[in-house]
Amino acid sequence: MCLIITLVMLVLAVQSFIQHQWMAGSVQFIIAFGFLALLIRNIIAVRNQKEGCSSSGCSMTDWFANLFKKKEDTE
Repeated sequence: MCLIITLVMLVLAVQSFIQHQWMAGSVQFIIAFGFLALLIRNIIAVRNQKEGCSSSGCSMTDWFANLFKKKEDTE
């Protein structure tokens, strides 16, 4: 699903840039880039899972995943 959305948004972004609609093209390009990052993260996670690696230390996108990590309450 991420691949399909990435390709569609990338094509729409290119079409918008060709038509000189810079704002719409920029938004579509950012959305396509976001879904591409999710796709790469999923591919790395599946590869690590198949190789038996833990989720920490094997992934190139750990820093990205840590940005959205749920904060734990320590009481």
